[in-house]
Amino acid sequence: MNTTPQPDPKDRPARLTVGVVGAGRVGPALAASLQLAGHRPVAVSGVSEASRRRAAALLPDVPLMTPAEVLQHAELVLLTVPDDALPGLVTGLAETGAVRPGQLLVHTSGRYGARILDPALRAGALPLALHPAMTFTGNPVDVQRLAGCSFGVTAPEELRLAAEALVIEMGGEPEWIAEDRRPLYHAALALGSNHLITLVAQSMELLRTAGVTAPDRMLGPLLGASLDNALRSGDAALTGPVARGDAGTVAAHITELREHAPQAVAGYVAMARATADRALDHGLLRAELAEDLLGVLADGATGADEHPGPDGTHGPDGTHGPDGTQGPEGPEGTDGGAR
Repeated sequence: MNTTPQPDPKDRPARLTVGVVGAGRVGPALAASLQLAGHRPVAVSGVSEASRRRAAALLPDVPLMTPAEVLQHAELVLLTVPDDALPGLVTGLAETGAVRPGQLLVHTSGRYGARILDPALRAGALPLALHPAMTFTGNPVDVQRLAGCSFGVTAPEELRLAAEALVIEMGGEPEWIAEDRRPLYHAALALGSNHLITLVAQSMELLRTAGVTAPDRMLGPLLGASLDNALRSGDAALTGPVARGDAGTVAAHITELREHAPQAVAGYVAMARATADRALDHGLLRAELAEDLLGVLADGATGADEHPGPDGTHGPDGTHGPDGTQGPEGPEGTDGGAR
């Protein structure tokens, strides 16, 4: 539910004609959301067959045009092209005279702020950067997901209210991001969202290799609880062998990964090191256990197969004790289950 205070009516943008340049997964969804708020999509550009299908599904009866023609017909133009294509697109539109004075140009890149639109600004356009912090599928469900979605907003100060009002009209929550913090903001979202997909996909592959027939069903409740705990408690939610300092278990993990999924070893070691650092800083990982753990991770990074246990002996499975069962919290541990 959107709890952001609604802007005063005088600050809300008038009903606008809307154009989309780049009918990828984002643009048609945003235009459809603006349509629900009373604005009127009038033109969309798309090159690939997939883009044209998305436009037809989300913006039926809206004609396909070239980018320059979209700007001719629309008062509010959504530039929803890949990040690397945005600078050239803006420069080209400005240099060919396609940009009209007073026209709202909105890009949805997380990486860039409003300055990337400076060529259009010099041509009289009003520049806005509105980045939805959401993953898009290209299906109508995307419009529903915008409800409560945060948007990273960057714009000239005099356009701030208009930018935030547009976000609220789409059902989103505006979050102001300073121009020079946009790359950091985008890196944070990529780290949390894009890399999460990689981690989950790798985990499902490994579970299938281990014989689990429904890895999605197994992971769903576990990952849901982990995400909820992390959002609520941050580092205090850390659990598992790294946070406990269970070097033997981590060594066994690395051995198994090296045999069955060598491509996953580097990622496992990197994330385990980051987890160990955070657990140490938060007081969850005891310093006396960290040294052995970090040694295991160093060996894992270089490809060593063995690591000495607390008694100085080397076990082929990298476990702490001769029977491989005794962890620092006792033979059964204290926080049980998959972690």
